[in-house]
Amino acid sequence: MNKVKKIIWGLVIVLVVLVIVAVIVAGLFLGNIVKAGVETVGPKITQVTIKVDAVNLSLLTGAAKIQGLVVGNPEGYKTPQAISVGVVAVGVNPMSVLSDKIVVRSIEVRSPEITFEGSPFSGNNLTKIRDNVNAATASSQTPSTNQTAQAAGKPGKKLEVDDFLITGAKVHVSLTGMGGKEMTLPLPDIHLSDMGKGTDGITAADLTRRVLDALTTATVKAVANSASDISKGAINNLNNGAGKATGEDVNKITKGLGGLFKKSTN
Repeated sequence: MNKVKKIIWGLVIVLVVLVIVAVIVAGLFLGNIVKAGVETVGPKITQVTIKVDAVNLSLLTGAAKIQGLVVGNPEGYKTPQAISVGVVAVGVNPMSVLSDKIVVRSIEVRSPEITFEGSPFSGNNLTKIRDNVNAATASSQTPSTNQTAQAAGKPGKKLEVDDFLITGAKVHVSLTGMGGKEMTLPLPDIHLSDMGKGTDGITAADLTRRVLDALTTATVKAVANSASDISKGAINNLNNGAGKATGEDVNKITKGLGGLFKKSTN
C-alpha cells in the first residue's frame, strides 16, 4: 500500500512540475504574442509607429514587463519619437485573461522621455497623436463598425484598469516660432484610477485616449508654467535679430502663452 501511495504522489509531483513548466513556456510565447499585438494594434489607434523590445509575462503571478517601448511621431515632425519608456510594469488578474474583460490591477510607467515638438498655439506632435486616438475611438463606436466586428466574430476584449501611474517623466520641449528655444522639464506624477469599472469596461482605444489626455495636459501645463523663460527667450531672439521687439510682439507672445495655460486647465 505504501508503495502505491509513493507512486501516486510521485505522479502528482511530476504532473505539477509539468504544469508549471507548461505555464512558464506559455508565458514566454504569450509575451511574443503581446509584443506583436502592441506593434500591430497600437499603430492603428495612434497612426504612428510603436515598437517594443520585449514583453516578459508570468501567467502564475499575472505580472508583466514591457521593455523598450517607443512611440513614433506623426508624419511631418523631425524628432525621432514622441515617447520612449524603458520599463512598463503591469499587474493583471490572471484568471480574467480567460473572461470577456481583462482586469489590470496596476500599470506603472517608469521615467518616460517625452518630446514636445511644434507650436503650443497651432499644433504639436502630442495633440496630433491624441486627435488620431480620438478619431479611432469615435469610429469604433459607430454602429457600422460594431456590426462589422460582431459579424467577424471579434467583439474585442474590454479592460478594467484599477491603477495607472506615470512617474519620473521628463519632457523635451522644442517650440517652433520661439527662435528654436529648447528645454527639458520634469513632469509631476500622473495618476489615474478605476478606469473601466463595472460590466462594460473600456476598450484599448479608450484607455490610450485617457492616458494621452492626461499626459498632454500635464505637458502643456509644464510648458505654460515656464512661460516667463520662454517669452524672455523669444523676445531676446527678436532683439538680436533685425530689430527690437515691439510691444505688439511681446503681447502676442504673452497672449499666446496665456491661451495655452487656459487650454491646459480645461
